[in-house]
Amino acid sequence: MTAMVRSPSFGGLRRWAVAAVALTAAHMACAQADEARARKIANGVCFMCHGENGESTSELFPRLAGQHAEYIAKQLRAFKSGERKSTAMTEMVAKLTDDEMVALGRYYEKMPTVREEAKDPQLALVGKYLYHNGNKFSGVPACASCHGADGYGAANLPRLAGQLPGYLFTQLKQFNKRQRTNDNVVMHTVAEKMTELEMAAVAEYLGSK
Repeated sequence: MTAMVRSPSFGGLRRWAVAAVALTAAHMACAQADEARARKIANGVCFMCHGENGESTSELFPRLAGQHAEYIAKQLRAFKSGERKSTAMTEMVAKLTDDEMVALGRYYEKMPTVREEAKDPQLALVGKYLYHNGNKFSGVPACASCHGADGYGAANLPRLAGQLPGYLFTQLKQFNKRQRTNDNVVMHTVAEKMTELEMAAVAEYLGSK
């Protein structure tokens, strides 16, 4: 005899639908709470260096607008653990929880990016060539091979397009001298082959992307 398969009752389906709606609402409420908390932290502390919407105008501090959420959270963790050194940032992240770091990353990722014309167009042209082709004579690889043709990076690689040239130049110099203590497996090898002119050129090009 063939066993009869009992179809779900209307009551069971209704209970499942109610539970699904409740779960979705809970997720939305949690996301809204996370964003509100991130906005409070950003407007209370981060804006002093990184700008109200992550659009820093000082080359001492990176632009965070449009940066990948995962990458921001990763850097905040590195500052807190001491893996990445910064006197200013170590104090700022000391009390942040991991959830708050993730929320800050998502908050800044949504911010509109800033694009500016290159102050030195000829230098930017040199940087464009290096970024897309590298330097076969010194062994510098094309930056685009990791960071993408448009400089947008990925979850584990920073967005470089639109970043402040002076900030990028400083970071390349730190990688070159092995002073940058995280994200260094590849970058130490790359940057140690670059001249300061090449660093400045690539930074100038990316700042105008």
